[in-house]
Amino acid sequence: MSNYNEVAQKFLAMAHEIVWCTVATVDPEGRPRSRVLHPIWEWNGTELTGWVATGKTPIKLADIAQSAHVSCNYWTPSQDTCVAECSAEWVEGAKLKHHVWDSYVNGPEPVGYNPAMIPGWENADAPGFDALRLTPHRLRVMPGASLMNGTYKSDSWRK
Repeated sequence: MSNYNEVAQKFLAMAHEIVWCTVATVDPEGRPRSRVLHPIWEWNGTELTGWVATGKTPIKLADIAQSAHVSCNYWTPSQDTCVAECSAEWVEGAKLKHHVWDSYVNGPEPVGYNPAMIPGWENADAPGFDALRLTPHRLRVMPGASLMNGTYKSDSWRK
């Protein structure tokens, strides 16, 4: 196991370079369900938090109610991979929703974007705009070069 601070910062750098990830949840019948999402990650110097701008669809509501845990898996064709296994909770309150919105609007390239481009998301107060907070309990980062040269060197951390 590696140091949390080091792994969190390596994860953040790789995740923000890759941008899109496959997020897996579990449905009410215990079956896995995957989707591609665009989390933005925030490092405050001691803690890594993920934010997902999304809508409260019936499927997402049911899955998170069934199990408030998600797995976020990033991958590139050069075999760079990083994974965050997290607890997930819906963001409540206008102040925090505005924080998530602003995180995307002011986010670094290429992960930042203006959520208002999505129909129904005119601003952070739009009825269709919601967000999830992701709190990692396990991180793993493996540069593709280590897979390709046979060293299989990865950095990992878990609570």
